[in-house]
Amino acid sequence: MIKSMTAFAKAGHTQGTITAEVIVRSFNSRHLDFNVYLPEPCQAFEEDIKKIITQYHQRGRMEIRITVQDDSLEPDLFAVDEAKAAAYFQALQQVGKCLNLSDKPGLDQILSAKNIIVPAPKQLDSQLLWQVVSAAVKTAAGELDQMRKKEGTHLYQDLAARLDAIENQMTLVKDQAKEIPVIYKKRLEERLERLAPDKEGIDPVRLAQEVAILADKSDVSEEIVRILSHIQQFRDVMKADLSQGQKLNFLIQEFNREFNTIGSKAGNAQLSHMVVDLKSQLEKIREQVQNIE
Repeated sequence: MIKSMTAFAKAGHTQGTITAEVIVRSFNSRHLDFNVYLPEPCQAFEEDIKKIITQYHQRGRMEIRITVQDDSLEPDLFAVDEAKAAAYFQALQQVGKCLNLSDKPGLDQILSAKNIIVPAPKQLDSQLLWQVVSAAVKTAAGELDQMRKKEGTHLYQDLAARLDAIENQMTLVKDQAKEIPVIYKKRLEERLERLAPDKEGIDPVRLAQEVAILADKSDVSEEIVRILSHIQQFRDVMKADLSQGQKLNFLIQEFNREFNTIGSKAGNAQLSHMVVDLKSQLEKIREQVQNIE
């Protein structure tokens, strides 16, 4: 089953007084890349979070944002930045000395400075914190996987329809390609007619050989067979248990190579137009495959 690389998921988990909320967005990427945004107490969990995501996803750029809230009833604690308070007090004294002020700096003046007294960070239970965060990450990763599969279903339907269109077009190409050797033979005969109207000096055996060589060079039956084989391979990959966007990309390159070969051998405008239509359809498939994991 194919999966899209673009999706969004949000999940939360609460245990005790701790609540963790996880938001995951995934985007197209050739590999599995991470942008992880964590609060300070969760910094140590980054690699473990990536391992959880890797269990569900093989490709895509993952943007992960986690917030943590502790609703414990413990009163807030505060800390004093003693170094900053001492430096500010000395600065006030220096100002008073410069201005010949008799008053000494008071507590109100010192407290007017920013960040002298600051909230002290709570000491969270790291084991409990990881239990909460990991549970939220697993839920978000699973929901993201389901959304990517759902989007993949829409991609499958679109790609299957375009493959059917290419297969139907190849039937017309096959019929039209039968005329290519005849066209090249006629062109050769017309050139010979212009060079030697009376056909003197023309070896009929040699002429037959040249016609055979042209017919062989202009034959596109092998290309048609390979294209039909690629169509079946493409369908098999889309139905496989694991999403294989990179393999589909490779098959697109093979399609394009065969289409180019047929286009170079096309002997008339109608076949050339068919090849253009096929390449246009292939380009639309290529754009969709870029979204597949």
